[in-house]
Amino acid sequence: MSKMNVEPLATFPDGSQLLVSTHYSGEGSFTCELYVSRAGEKGKLDLRVVSDHLEAQTCRQAQDMAYTCARRLYPNTTSDLKAPPYLIWSGPNLPVAPDNRGRRLERR
Repeated sequence: MSKMNVEPLATFPDGSQLLVSTHYSGEGSFTCELYVSRAGEKGKLDLRVVSDHLEAQTCRQAQDMAYTCARRLYPNTTSDLKAPPYLIWSGPNLPVAPDNRGRRLERR
C-alpha cells in the first residue's frame, strides 16, 4: 500500500477507529475516503474502506462530504465524530524514477 494520511474521526468501543484520508489530486480536486481500522496480525493494521470515493473541487467540500457520510454510516457516534478540517496528503515529496522503485541504495 502506498503512503496515505489518516486522521481518526472516532474510536469505537472495540478499539477500532473510523479514519478519514484526504488527498489532493493535483488536478484541482480533492478526494476523501473513510476507513475502519482494526489491529491485525503481527501488529499490522487491517483497513477496510467504508465509503465511496468522495470528490469535490475544494478540500473543505470533500471533507464535509466525508463527515456527512460518516454521520450517516455511524449515527450512534455522531456526537463523538471529529469535524473537519482534517490532514491532507499531497503525495510524495520527491518522485522516484520507475527504474529505482523497490531498490535499496548501496553505500560505497
